[in-house]
Amino acid sequence: MAKKDAPPRWDRKMQQRLARGEAAALGELYDRFASLVHGLAHRVLGDERAADGITREVFAHVWEHPDAYDPKQGPLRTWIASLAHRLAVQRLRTTETAALAQARPGSAEAAEELERRVRHASVAARADYIVQAMPAPLRAALELAYFQRRDYRQTAADLGVTEDEARRRLRLGLQLLSTAHDSAAPGAPPEYGGAA
Repeated sequence: MAKKDAPPRWDRKMQQRLARGEAAALGELYDRFASLVHGLAHRVLGDERAADGITREVFAHVWEHPDAYDPKQGPLRTWIASLAHRLAVQRLRTTETAALAQARPGSAEAAEELERRVRHASVAARADYIVQAMPAPLRAALELAYFQRRDYRQTAADLGVTEDEARRRLRLGLQLLSTAHDSAAPGAPPEYGGAA
């Protein structure tokens, strides 16, 4: 985004359509972002049914409160991901607090364990979001290197780029991914530790 106060055109139009109550707009938004929302929720909660519930909650919230999105604060995708993350962490805290309270009532270790689980789930969700949001050439290089165990030479050949370009893509992708552990990653949504 070149200007902070000039959000992408699609985001503004989508918000306007949702505010007018266009059901087709909600369907289009769901088609575009449901897998992102579900993936983030599943990463935090580790439960398919709970992730389905969070996905429904997110899109119900967007439908009922389209004006809650402020285009000047960033892309619609980021806002939706932040909402999914926040709701999933709330659900995790609720379910884990109840489970830990039953297992170890009043225990300080239980509270520490809960916070550790929430931090771990948040870092994993941030990493997923970063991978989903990174440019396709960087994501493709990382996927080849990580999932297919390709070195930079093989990645270059598979992508049809020079070895220097493959190394550059891998380095940039890994640099972006390394910010998942950073509590104040640049460009991250506030719920992910970024600037508000």
